[in-house]
Amino acid sequence: MNTNSDPRSVDDLLQDFGRLGDATYDARRCAEIRDLVAEIAELKREKNAIVLAHNYQRPEIFEVADFVGDSLELARKAADVEAGTIVFCGVHFMAETAKILNPTKTVLLPNLAAGCSLADSITGDAFAERREELRKVYPDLAVVTYVNTTADVKAESDVCCTSSNAVRIVDALPNQNILFTPDENLAAFVQSQTKKNVVAWNGNCYVHHQIRPEQIRRVREAMPHVRVIAHPECRRDVLELADAVLSTSGMIDYARTSDAKEFLVVTECGLSDRLMIELPEKKFYKACKLCQYMKMITLEETALALRHGRHPIEIEEDVRVRAERSIRRMLELG
Repeated sequence: MNTNSDPRSVDDLLQDFGRLGDATYDARRCAEIRDLVAEIAELKREKNAIVLAHNYQRPEIFEVADFVGDSLELARKAADVEAGTIVFCGVHFMAETAKILNPTKTVLLPNLAAGCSLADSITGDAFAERREELRKVYPDLAVVTYVNTTADVKAESDVCCTSSNAVRIVDALPNQNILFTPDENLAAFVQSQTKKNVVAWNGNCYVHHQIRPEQIRRVREAMPHVRVIAHPECRRDVLELADAVLSTSGMIDYARTSDAKEFLVVTECGLSDRLMIELPEKKFYKACKLCQYMKMITLEETALALRHGRHPIEIEEDVRVRAERSIRRMLELG
């Protein structure tokens, strides 16, 4: 991964991307990537801009990113950005989070179609209605909302969380009863780690939910030495087969420090691409398909976003203020 956003040589790009086994990263494409990286680096200087990218992005996006991380790391980074413009290479709710934390800055999303099936599974109105119904049964009910949600849902929540701090957030609250929205799989994982009563919203990430335990078992049988690391958005019967259940950044740290040499990475396979490039001495196997939304962000669109200020994120101030409260509380508790 390039850490200074200046273009690397075509040969260096070919060497790194060649590990991915993707024939589209040929010499011609790597030359295009080199030129786009140079253009974006210049545009960032001209526009006083920073590029934030999620771990699931295309590998060439990492060449221009000033910071790459998981949802929690990106939220923390977004809260401290000094640049006037933030280009968010991720999905829509992530760009919204950056805008919530930086109302006076320009936040650009290179492709407005980059949404999220999990975020789409819940609306603020439906959520508020369910919350009030449950409070009749559980008067002390607190609402913990995954950051993979829209601003209007965050605005109705008591506190946000990410996959890396969800258990800590739930345990830190004085409430015994928790409505956890919107990921049912992450809620089940939290329930397995806490004595509190966790009521789950019926939503999931389509990429993680499609992974089945038989897929993991086949790998275990064929390669019993492989270390299995899984994301908590996966189904419970998948997590039960994992050696470790971790956020995306937790997976990166685990792979870096583990004495194991081969890993089955049970999450969106963009993370496997990053690991294959950064840790060439180890082997990484993929357990799922691409997220179609994450892969909508391209270098070409990132350059266009910077060049023309394309797709600025706007949030109503009342919604933004209430959503910020739930995110700030997460950063304090988590």
